Amino acid sequence: MTVSAKERTAVADPVVPGLVVEGLRKRYGDHTAVDGVSFSLAPGASLAIVGESGCGKTTTVRMLVGLERPDGGTVRLDGRDRSARPRGRAERLARAREIQMVFQDPYLSLDPRVSVSGCLDEVLRLHTGLGPAGRRARVAELLDQVGLGAREASALPRGLSGGQRQRVAIARALAVEPRVLVLDEAVAALDVSIQAQILELLGAIRRESGIGYLFVTHDLAVVRHIADEVLVLKSGQVVETGPASRVLDTPEHPYTRLLLNSVPHRAHPRPGR
Repeated sequence: MTVSAKERTAVADPVVPGLVVEGLRKRYGDHTAVDGVSFSLAPGASLAIVGESGCGKTTTVRMLVGLERPDGGTVRLDGRDRSARPRGRAERLARAREIQMVFQDPYLSLDPRVSVSGCLDEVLRLHTGLGPAGRRARVAELLDQVGLGAREASALPRGLSGGQRQRVAIARALAVEPRVLVLDEAVAALDVSIQAQILELLGAIRRESGIGYLFVTHDLAVVRHIADEVLVLKSGQVVETGPASRVLDTPEHPYTRLLLNSVPHRAHPRPGR
């Protein structure tokens, strides 16, 4: 039986579920910010990208969500190539729905003039075909999912605490049911007790939804509570990667050991306590 070239390619290159990044590169003038970064994130898994400020963490994830264009390498989600420029508005919105991002300071990413319910409704109007009643029901569902209620729904961002604002940012990201949620220093601006609550919330959402997490942080004290795998970046390059327990307990690279030794020895409450 004759096998066509297309069929041979399909056999040779089966679709890999989840996010697969290979050889990602980015330069700014003479500075190489990201140099050959590769990793994968299976559906429902959690990967922490760690390193000092300026190591290339944020540049890497900005390329994944389309805020920066890579100079080289590929980004695939469930086998679909996200490396090239999207062709038209529909493809751009489709990509946005697949990978959503939660930033460190939600106050800067929330419109101070729009209520919480209005913020979520705006996302639903842009990305879904729901009518007004359907959107109201979905907004209520999202707020309940992140532990907020009617009082917070009618509030403006300035009327919420830092932890509540971050819950709104998470709800907004979840509104389009993404495959991957990128959390860029998402608990860094919160005090330790609120950090624990947000980490507990994120853990529950991941268990219930099967969404994949890409957690970007310089704080190794929280990595153990959120990540299955850890990838360590130094000067834009991967120096160590592996299961979180192995990397954090028995690091192999001197830079990883340096990062661990620099973590202040303080009690960090476990989620749920």
